[in-house]
Amino acid sequence: MSRQTKTDADYTGSPVDKKGRKSNLSMFMVMLGFTFFSASMWVGQQLAAGLDWRGFVWAIILGGLILAAYTGSLGWIGAESGLTLDMLARRSFGTKGSWLPSAMISLTQTGWFGVGLAMFAIPVAKELMGLEVTPDSMPWEGYLLVAVAGILMTASAYFGIKSLTIVSYIAVPAVAILGTVAMILAVKNGDAGLVEQFAKGTKDLGVIAGAGLVVGSFVSGGTATPNFTRFAKSGKVGLIVTVIAFFIGNSLMFLFGAVSSIYAGGNDIFEVMLNLNLFYLAVAVLGLNIWTTNDNALYSAGLGLSNIFGVSKKTMVIISGLIGTVAAVWLYWNFCNWLNVLNCTLPPVGIILILHYFANRKKEVKERAVDWSAIIGVVAGAVVANLVHWGFASINGMAVAALCWGIGRLIPASRAK
Repeated sequence: MSRQTKTDADYTGSPVDKKGRKSNLSMFMVMLGFTFFSASMWVGQQLAAGLDWRGFVWAIILGGLILAAYTGSLGWIGAESGLTLDMLARRSFGTKGSWLPSAMISLTQTGWFGVGLAMFAIPVAKELMGLEVTPDSMPWEGYLLVAVAGILMTASAYFGIKSLTIVSYIAVPAVAILGTVAMILAVKNGDAGLVEQFAKGTKDLGVIAGAGLVVGSFVSGGTATPNFTRFAKSGKVGLIVTVIAFFIGNSLMFLFGAVSSIYAGGNDIFEVMLNLNLFYLAVAVLGLNIWTTNDNALYSAGLGLSNIFGVSKKTMVIISGLIGTVAAVWLYWNFCNWLNVLNCTLPPVGIILILHYFANRKKEVKERAVDWSAIIGVVAGAVVANLVHWGFASINGMAVAALCWGIGRLIPASRAK
């Protein structure tokens, strides 16, 4: 008599089968929640400071098209293959070579999880508890708030895609509706219309540079797209849902950040809502906004560490959540610049996954230990993306990575050891 094995609802080490696929609406909610990233509001501030309204719109469109091409390709691959980023990396980087992209995605996503906790806890501690918070000190009540938020967000990520879907169904409509209402009220209460307000100040950014900021805002997180679109019903659905969600989600975040900057002088829509005397709604919007992205980040970190250490995804989610929670305040004040450096290392991973998948789409891929052309491509691409200050950093990195990988196809010995 055979023993019935328990089904892994998150398909950590196997393709998502037909039974595990989600509805189109569920996938849209999950992907839209993924893009609701509070740090993107900071980019909205920079765009508003450097561009007029016309330039702002064109920067979002141009940057959005580049992001759509990148994340949409990964969305298609994830849905068609049913595989996680890490399982795809095992094919293109090798079983042991995949540890590099897994480590990179885990480090950056755990870091952003911690930063997200502090982005929620610090402003709430200041406004709700009246605490004085500086880079050098924060009262214990603030740390308690970080701990509570960290436990709740880790718990929901622990339960996997089902929990992520539930959180997204709650958070996405709430953030989109309340944030949009607050933005409209801010414009109405201002002394100038949106176009006129955008025209004020020094405008010295340029559309291309603005588009570069748009791309850089989420190109690293977008590399984890297959982790979620693998639950879509088909490659076409994965592509469409990803492109639409990224356009809508990112555009809203940029608008929220821009409006908060030019009308309220704040960091995000949270401060706009505070100025409109909508305190409790502001806390809800800020918390839900961060929760969706943090859950997705921690989920990806858990999958990556599971690939490296061979331990269950749930265990690694707990460990990642603990590390991110303990280090949250330090990460917020000290690590954002380093995280932005690390962000440049992930697009080279994504482009190699894309090239390898479509080059071998109809073939049976032979598993190997290390694909050195992929490893060298990621390292070289990351160096160029961080050091070459011309054009789009992420595209520069992808171009170099693709070149190294392509040359490696001509040298069979580089692909296996």
